[in-house]
Order: sequence, then structure tokens, then C-alpha cells
Amino acid sequence: MTADGSYHHGNLRAALLERAEAVLTASGAEGLSLRGLARDLGVSHAAPSRHFRDRQALLDALAVSGFTTLNARLRSAAAGGTDGADGADEAAGPAGARLAGLGRAYVDFAVGHTALLDLMFTVKHADDSSAELRELGHESLLIVARLMEEGQRTGAVRPGDPVQLAQVAFSTVHGLATLAVAALLDDTPLSEAMELALEVLLAGLRPGR
Repeated sequence: MTADGSYHHGNLRAALLERAEAVLTASGAEGLSLRGLARDLGVSHAAPSRHFRDRQALLDALAVSGFTTLNARLRSAAAGGTDGADGADEAAGPAGARLAGLGRAYVDFAVGHTALLDLMFTVKHADDSSAELRELGHESLLIVARLMEEGQRTGAVRPGDPVQLAQVAFSTVHGLATLAVAALLDDTPLSEAMELALEVLLAGLRPGR
């Protein structure tokens, strides 16, 4: 046992981020403080400052962690469900099916981590956001755009700017997730609404006859 209770130097940072997301979900960003996290984890008040210089550094790290997790899930879906770090070398299945998988992966993350996703976008668009955070946020879009390009090469996706097509795809699934979180789908199950939205989206992405 160390001075920080049961946490060693290597895992306190991860524990702080995990607890921070739980507090964020329950109380919003205004409920987050380094002192409060230290109290929750049973460590000294000074312990969190070894990993985060202040509250904003904690929020930035939460956003970076969130985008890192989201991008890993999107890469896996883009590769057809593989867990490879680069998915492109292990891609399997038609581009359309993998685009649908990307949509499901995003909605699953957005609904399961609503408060975190809101924070991720808020911090990313702040005037003083870090280059790392902006790059991670842009990578989410590029993962989809690269699959759009692949679909165009195989004739599964209509011609057009892949980044713009990716933005339209994101707007569709993000809008659906927003409606689901706000309980605005009425009696339609999310899974049913998601499959219909993906069917319509993919139909619109196919080349015209």
C-alpha cells in the first residue's frame, strides 16, 4: 500500500479518469474537482495533481481518452469488426456493411457515453484546445471518409467528396443518438430506428442508377 491508498502511480491516473467520467455522467462537468475525485478514491488531496495540473487538464484528458476510445471502436467497425490497430490491412466484408457497422458503433458510444461525448466536442472546439485533441477529433471523421473512398473504388458509394459524405453520415447517426438520449423516439425502439436510418443512409450513398 502506498501513500495514495491502494493506488500505485501507474494506475491512479486511469482510476481518476474512470471516476471522473462517472461524476461527469451523474453531475455534469460542474461537479468535477480534483479534490472531490481524491476524496472519492480515498487518496491524498495532492495525489491527483501528480497527473493533472488543474481541473481543465483533467477535462482535456477526459476528452482525449474519449476520442481515443471512440476512434478505436470506429476503426474496428471500419475493418469489419476486427480489433487490429490499423484495420485497413484486416478489412473484411463489403464497404456498405462496414459503413453500417460504423454507424452502430457511433450510436452505441454516443448513447452509452452521452455526457462524455458532449464534453469531447465542447473541449475540442474551445479556442485553446490542444493539437492532440483536434487531431483525434478529426481522425473520427477521417476513419469514415477513408471507408467512403474505399466504397467509391468498389462502386458501392456514389461519387463526391469523401469528407463531405462522411459528415452527412455522422449527422445522421449523431442526430439519431441525440433523439434517443432525449427520449424523442416515442415508442420506436432505438435498434429499429437505427436500422431504418442506416438503410435510408446507405441507399442514399449508393451510386445512382
